[in-house]
Amino acid sequence: MAKFLPVQFAKSAGNKLFCVMIILENDHLLARIAPKGAELQSLVHKDYGIEHMWSGDAAYWGKFSPVLFPVVGGLKNDTYYYNDKPYHLPRHGFARDKVFAAEQLSATEAVFTLTQDEQTLAVYPFAFILKLRYRLNELIFSCTYEVYNPGNERMLFSIGAHPAFAVPFASDTNYTDYYLQFNVTEELQQWKLEEGLIASPALLPMQGNVLPLQESLFYEDAIVLKHMQSNQLTLGCSKSSHGLHFTFDAFPFFGIWAAKDAPFVCLEPWCGIADSTTHDQQLINKEGINVLDANAHWQRTWSVECF
Repeated sequence: MAKFLPVQFAKSAGNKLFCVMIILENDHLLARIAPKGAELQSLVHKDYGIEHMWSGDAAYWGKFSPVLFPVVGGLKNDTYYYNDKPYHLPRHGFARDKVFAAEQLSATEAVFTLTQDEQTLAVYPFAFILKLRYRLNELIFSCTYEVYNPGNERMLFSIGAHPAFAVPFASDTNYTDYYLQFNVTEELQQWKLEEGLIASPALLPMQGNVLPLQESLFYEDAIVLKHMQSNQLTLGCSKSSHGLHFTFDAFPFFGIWAAKDAPFVCLEPWCGIADSTTHDQQLINKEGINVLDANAHWQRTWSVECF
């Protein structure tokens, strides 16, 4: 049986307790999630003692698995227009820097909730309820994004994942011993970025359905893919029998990224994408924008199966 582990707490300067981490655990996996950004920071395969998440070393990139909301990627001039009014948002939006309300439902499930406030309404004029639901089930860790529109008008949004997985994760292996295997063999076009904006396509250098990892893949920013047939990637190693299956359904865009020469790879399913270099900056015309009617609900799930 899974052992229930309580929420971790720390004391502030005023000697008050505040939540700094929620721990989920079953017989095979242990996950740690921080309420700031509802960010997954650790995923340990207990059977083999493998930490699959990136360490968060700020020398390369000081995050672990940010949620991208209400935009994915960059906006042209960091600006969009809605109802003829300009609004300004940084790359990937604001949710990753906000503190979510955290509720641990059981030893293996937790929900993190974020709603609009004065700060968000100044840059994003929509009421919203965003929930991240994390679960453990045997060897599978899943994250479900739940978006609710409590307002009286339609809501426009994008959302995406950005988990960074440790590469290498096995001793005596190097970055180039690892690969990404797509579950469908297809010719893939990657969309090149110019100053963070979608520009022109180029052929992704595949070996059948396998993309061998090498640091130089990311020297010109992320690999951005659109509408591929695959809905699962396997992160594997030629010198180890362990790895993970990363599954994502109904995410029309996908990013693969690492900081320069950093020992990780990000697998990023997106419902939304950066502006193109030719975008008119009207939010309603943004590629991949999701439109949610008043009082409606939307959700998507990605998951990691460790082996």
